[in-house]
Amino acid sequence: MLLTGKTNYGVNFTGIIKYGERTWSLKSGSSENFRESILPPPDPGPNYAKFMDHYTAKKAEGYNVTLGKVIEAPSILLGHSQGAIANDNIPDASSLHDGFYFFKIFVCLFADLILSLQDHKSSQIFFETTDWKHAFQVVEVELGLMYDMLYTKAVLTYSHLGIFLKFVSFFCTLSAFIAFSCLILIHNKAPIQFHQIIEGHKHINYDLIITFALFIGAILLEIYAVIVLLSSSWAMLWLSKHKNWGVDRLYESISWFQKCFKLSHTKRWSNLMSQFNLIRFCLKDDSVKCITVLKFIFHFYPSLEKSYYQDTEIVPPELKELIFDQLKVKSEEAINIEACKQLCADRGDRVLEKWRCHDGDIKRSIKEVEFDQSILLWHIATDLCYYSDEPAVSFQSREMSKLLSNYMLYLLVMCPFMLPNGIGQIRFEDTCAEVDELLIERKYISESDQACKMILRVNTEIPPSEVKGDRSKSVLFDACIPTVFRNGGELVKRTEMGNDESCLGGDALPCSKPM
Repeated sequence: MLLTGKTNYGVNFTGIIKYGERTWSLKSGSSENFRESILPPPDPGPNYAKFMDHYTAKKAEGYNVTLGKVIEAPSILLGHSQGAIANDNIPDASSLHDGFYFFKIFVCLFADLILSLQDHKSSQIFFETTDWKHAFQVVEVELGLMYDMLYTKAVLTYSHLGIFLKFVSFFCTLSAFIAFSCLILIHNKAPIQFHQIIEGHKHINYDLIITFALFIGAILLEIYAVIVLLSSSWAMLWLSKHKNWGVDRLYESISWFQKCFKLSHTKRWSNLMSQFNLIRFCLKDDSVKCITVLKFIFHFYPSLEKSYYQDTEIVPPELKELIFDQLKVKSEEAINIEACKQLCADRGDRVLEKWRCHDGDIKRSIKEVEFDQSILLWHIATDLCYYSDEPAVSFQSREMSKLLSNYMLYLLVMCPFMLPNGIGQIRFEDTCAEVDELLIERKYISESDQACKMILRVNTEIPPSEVKGDRSKSVLFDACIPTVFRNGGELVKRTEMGNDESCLGGDALPCSKPM
C-alpha cells in the first residue's frame, strides 16, 4: 500500500485512540463502575465527639445548655436561574437546563440508590408547577442523557479530554493522508495516476484507489462526528449559557449542517409507542408466505411472528396530557412515604372507589389476580368495549384506551422483563390457543370486530374456571362475563361524564401501576 513508517504511525495512533475511547466507555458503562462513579463522597456528618466535648465543657462551666434545632434556609427549586440561559436563540434552552439539572438528581435511581428528601421535594414542586409539554421535554432530555451515558461514548467525548482526543485523532488522520499523497507524488514525480503501464498495457492501480478511498472516508467520518457532537444536547446546553458574536455564528453554522444532514437536538425520540393486539395476532390477517415458510425451517418462528404483528402508533398529545394530569393528581396525594407506597401499590382500585363501583367481578379482576392476568383480562375487555355496537365513550377516549391497552400487552408479550414476575407468557399462549379454537370453527371471521362480537355471543353463565379448572390459564371468557362487561361499560360512561380519567375503557385500571 506504499505506506511508510511515518504515515503508518499516524494511522495506528488514530486507531489506538478510537479503541481506547471505546474500551474506556464500555468500562465506565458497566453496572459496577457506573454505580461507583455517581456515589457521593463519604459524609461523616457533624463531628459528634467534638460537639459533645464542647457541650460538656460549657455545662461544666455552669451554662444552661440546651439542644436547639437548626432551621435550614429553603433551597432553590432549580440548580439554575432563568438568568443562566444567556442565549435565547437555542431552541428548548429551558428544557435543556431543567433536564440536565434533574438528570444529575435522578441518575442515582439507575444505580439502585435513593433520592434525598430535598431532591424528592424539589422535583415534585417542579412538575406540579409546570405544564405537560415542558414536563415531557424535560423527561426526554433526561432519558437521552441517560442513554448517552450507558450506551455511547458521551462520558468521554463531551469532556475536555475527549475533545482533545477528537482533535488529535482528526489531525493524525489528516496528516497521514497528506503524507501519503506527498509520498506518491515524490515517488512518481508527476501528478497522481490511478493506472500503471505494464508491458505496454494500462492496468488500474486498485491498491492506490482503495487507499485514497479509505483515507477520504475516514476524514469525512471524523468531520461528521464533529457535526454530530456540536448538534448534541450537551453542546447546545453550553451554547445556551454564552451569548456573543462567535457563539451566534457557531450556532448558525451548526443549524446549517443540521439541515443538510437532517440532524436535530430537539427531536430526542420517535414519539411512537409499540402496539400488540391479541385478536389481530390470532386472526393472522396479515400473514405472509415467507414467514410461514420459516415455520418449517427455523425454531425461532414464534419470535419472528410476534415481531411481525407488532405495530407502532404516534403518541397523541391528548394522551400525554392525560397521563401528566393523572400523575399530578397522584402527586398531590403523596404527602409522605406511606402515601407514596400506597399509590405505587394501587392497580385501579382507587378508580373503583372514586366511582363507587362495588361489583365483585370487577374487583376480583383487579385485586385478586396476578398483575399479568389483570393486564391480559382487561386488554380483551377493552377490545370488546371498543368494538361494541354502542360505544359508551367518545371516539377520542376509545382510541386512547386502545392505545394503552395494546401497549400494555406489548410489554407483557415482548418485554416481560419490564413487568413483575409471573406466568404472563403461559396465559397469553393459552388464551391465543382458545381464540384459535373458536376461529377454526368459524372460518368466515376475518376482522377484529367480527371476532369480538362472536366472543360476546358465547354464553358465560357458568364461570370458565369451574369448567376448565386449573388445566388452562386462558382468560378469554373471564373478560366477557356479562357482569364484568356491563359494569365496565357503566364505569367508562360515568368516567366520561366526570371528564376525569377518561381513558379508562377497561385496560387503564391495571395500567395505573406502570404509568
